[in-house]
Amino acid sequence: MTSPAGGGETRCGPVPGPHGPLPVPYGGPVTDETAPTGPLTGLRVVELAGIGPGPFAAMMLADLGADVVRVDRTAEVDPAAFGTPHPDLLNRGRRSVAVDLKSPGGREVVLALVRDADALIEGFRPGVTERLGVGPADCLAVNPRLVYGRMTGWGQDGPNAPYAGHDIGYLALTGALHGIGRAGERPVPPLNLLGDFGGGGMMLALGLVSALYAVQSGAKGQVVDAAIVDGVAVLSTMIHGLRRMGMWQDPRGVNLLDGGAPFYDTYECADGRYVAVGALEPRFYDELVRRTGFPLPPDEPLDRTDPTNWPALRQAWARLFRTRTRDEWAALVGDSDACLAPVLDWREAAAHPHMAARKVFIPHDGAEQPAPAPRFSGTPTALRRPPPHPGEHTDEVLAELGYSPDRIDALRTAAAIA
Repeated sequence: MTSPAGGGETRCGPVPGPHGPLPVPYGGPVTDETAPTGPLTGLRVVELAGIGPGPFAAMMLADLGADVVRVDRTAEVDPAAFGTPHPDLLNRGRRSVAVDLKSPGGREVVLALVRDADALIEGFRPGVTERLGVGPADCLAVNPRLVYGRMTGWGQDGPNAPYAGHDIGYLALTGALHGIGRAGERPVPPLNLLGDFGGGGMMLALGLVSALYAVQSGAKGQVVDAAIVDGVAVLSTMIHGLRRMGMWQDPRGVNLLDGGAPFYDTYECADGRYVAVGALEPRFYDELVRRTGFPLPPDEPLDRTDPTNWPALRQAWARLFRTRTRDEWAALVGDSDACLAPVLDWREAAAHPHMAARKVFIPHDGAEQPAPAPRFSGTPTALRRPPPHPGEHTDEVLAELGYSPDRIDALRTAAAIA
């Protein structure tokens, strides 16, 4: 594993390419197959195929330069699709081998992969990989320096650990779901960015890199137990702190950052689209007032620091924003500290001038997609491979492990691989 490099300000400068410098922002994302691949170059990761947060953690590591091999199921192999990108962008940046984990030959292949790897990612229920013979004890026996990452919703222990779950349930038990929604209304399930990907996959990626740093410093390999309930609870630390300081009420939709404040909310415009207002600080609110001409007669500029005025202020702001279209408001207020932004849809986001200037979304193998993040001044990241189809690189990867063509054929004949 290579030492992580520090981040820095994005600045202009050349990035080496196959035919000379590439004209991209220094530290920005690169899409050249031969370009520098990021701070995790040299790291080898085995991913036992799953859905959601586990693949996201593997994607993050691949985006940052790791060589990730995904172990897919043999039943999902379609050789006719090889050579074309798979549509699931979460699987980008790695190669795929197809293995029957329930067969002796399949177990042999996984342990061979593990023997030369730095980390493994799995997202099965607790105890499943142990039954398959590729659990932590099995893998650490062949590679004592391995970091074994486990992604679950409930964790490896506790009363709920054996049972199925989904993002909405994990949020419910952590208290986070209770805090999302309008005052007096039911909780609103957010996109699963909060649980699966923020509290789950991102925490697993952080845990893996942390444990790998310990191994590099002389520690033994270990298990990383990444549970979505743990991660979401950590993400909510600020709210718990505000509650202790008397600055956050338990009812939802009545607080500063949950839509309770009229200066931190969304408003419908004349064309039925929306703007997002986040003018929290007084000087930014004053700038918003000045730019928009708030309020319209006969509304009054009530004291915004008094929550009893918030309902009336919200009505006044709503009436004002309905007088122009979303894009008219964005043009009028956007280039300022008024903290107003147009609410863009998925298609519009990539074309926004700021997003386009930073190349937040980039095309790669025919698909526009989010660029790797964060950015590094000395080891720029790259999108090197499109998402593979299951089993697309089985022979290639096994050959790298030292398997002979005859042995590969024998494993395929025994249905251990595909």
